[in-house]
Amino acid sequence: MPRLFNFAAGPAMMPEQVLAHARNELLDWNGHGLSVMEMPFTGDVFKEIAATTVSRLSALLGLPPGHRILFMHGGAMAQLALVPLNLASPDTGADYVETGYWSGRAIAEARRYCRVEIAASGEPGGFTHIPPETEWRIRPEAAYCHITTNETANGVQFPATPETGDVPLVADMTSDFLTRPLDVSRYGLLYASAQKNIGPSGLTIVILREDSGGNAHSLTPSVFDYGIQMENDSRYNTPPTFSIYMAGLVFRWIEDQGGLAAMERASEAKSRKLYGLMDSGDFYCCPVAPEARSRVNVCFTLADPALEDAFDTEAAGHGLINLRGHPVFGGFRASLYNAMPEQGVDILAGFMADFARRHG
Repeated sequence: MPRLFNFAAGPAMMPEQVLAHARNELLDWNGHGLSVMEMPFTGDVFKEIAATTVSRLSALLGLPPGHRILFMHGGAMAQLALVPLNLASPDTGADYVETGYWSGRAIAEARRYCRVEIAASGEPGGFTHIPPETEWRIRPEAAYCHITTNETANGVQFPATPETGDVPLVADMTSDFLTRPLDVSRYGLLYASAQKNIGPSGLTIVILREDSGGNAHSLTPSVFDYGIQMENDSRYNTPPTFSIYMAGLVFRWIEDQGGLAAMERASEAKSRKLYGLMDSGDFYCCPVAPEARSRVNVCFTLADPALEDAFDTEAAGHGLINLRGHPVFGGFRASLYNAMPEQGVDILAGFMADFARRHG
């Protein structure tokens, strides 16, 4: 059986070194005689693990003073509600930039809790580009402006951090977090669920300015109140302990690879191979504007949809699995998160070229 390369959008493949390290420590962490999964979250041993995880992530990001890292539950889906519940003004609400499926989900969820205005939308162009900032209409009184930095379903990614002036920028970074250097000081808040570039599912990273806490709506559950979680170092309730431990191992792996600059170089190289192949002929189609193409979720279709099942079956035979696109959009999607080695992309590109020669 060929080696498997998992191109799933999430949960995604993890670095082999991280999985091997966790396996070796699974029954006995650091000579303490018990697994991380068995440790009380209020004990000194787990507090040490959590503090190390925070320290490693802070170092990777160059976390500026006045910002905090929270470990929370509920995935990015929960944050779609928790951001407006914690940050939105009941009078003015918030502004959102619509760039695809997940920003649309964020807008729909936020409208349950506050007034939402669309500052800009890529819908007229079929969500194949990022609306130019010159067209954004951000209200100066808005509590924040929300973006989704990478649309996993549409294959659209912000090439750089936008400027929102005095209005705090809030970002769902779930699928491209830690794939490139990041100036956290440009954001009032950012969040990312773990199952793509951070570790196993169950953990959500929230990074916010300390002054963002304490403003939650009165009906916000206490465990989802940013201020309360900051006061309790993410231990107001039982945190996802094993996922936090695994995230710390992933952060160390990224450090060992050369940090976020190295992740960005690898991301660019891997995605360039697939986009170059698709642009060299008309067998594969990627409708996204080149300047907005995602480097982590390469979405494409075949010129002949009747070949999709054959493509999927043959790809699996080469160890290339979970390439089907988002259920809403169909087609295919190669997710190139940090743990995807260049070897896997080379094998995929070779298979795609051969498939096109045989069926084109």
